[in-house]
Amino acid sequence: MAKLIVPLTEMQVRNAKRREKAYRIFDGGGLYLEVAPGGSRIWRMKFRQTNGKENILTFGPYPEVTLEEAREKRLEARRLIRQGVDPARHRDDAKRRAAEEAANTFEKIAREWYATKVPTWSERTSKNMIQRLEADIFPEIGSRPINELKHRDIITTLRKIEERGAAEIAHRLKAVCKKIFSYAIQCGLTDRNLVVDMTDVLKTRRASHFAAIDADELPAFLGAIERNEARMFQPTRIALRLMLLGVRQNE
Repeated sequence: MAKLIVPLTEMQVRNAKRREKAYRIFDGGGLYLEVAPGGSRIWRMKFRQTNGKENILTFGPYPEVTLEEAREKRLEARRLIRQGVDPARHRDDAKRRAAEEAANTFEKIAREWYATKVPTWSERTSKNMIQRLEADIFPEIGSRPINELKHRDIITTLRKIEERGAAEIAHRLKAVCKKIFSYAIQCGLTDRNLVVDMTDVLKTRRASHFAAIDADELPAFLGAIERNEARMFQPTRIALRLMLLGVRQNE
């Protein structure tokens, strides 16, 4: 007949004193408090793996982990065991996934995306792109795991750029961040492209027109062309004359 274990009380746990040798006080269901000779008290749980071997889970020190919290952890572990899942392996897998997610920062993923694009860009484009990311994006969100970023993080970063008078750069970097998130989704590192929904978070860019001359400025313009014809290739000289004859008045 199995030995009946009376559940621990908070007072028993709190008053557990150190002894010359380590000892355990049991709460039932495999859960016990291990008291070390130095006085530390650790919650542990003894269980049998699916292959029948005995193993031990560590839940943490008391009082950081309370008696109630240790019982909740025991309940969760026993639920996994009933499902045929080894709670120790489940714990280790969760730690591994958390470590991987923490390592996949926005900057790391952005640099990976950048590396895939560099062969298709000019040297100038490549240099400008990485300089902009390093100056405006990485200092703000680069160290954050990409899977933990929120809309507000991206918006705040872009608006800082906009507020210093660099609205065009803010819009361009918004498009770049959208591409980086798309790359992260394709790599299975996040589930959502936060920038897709950001249609109105930046000020609308005002349309600008190319420089133009008035009709009364044409004589001076033609004179400048004639004086500089020696510096032009023949196709350039011909093209300028054709444009003057062929375009519509509003152009």
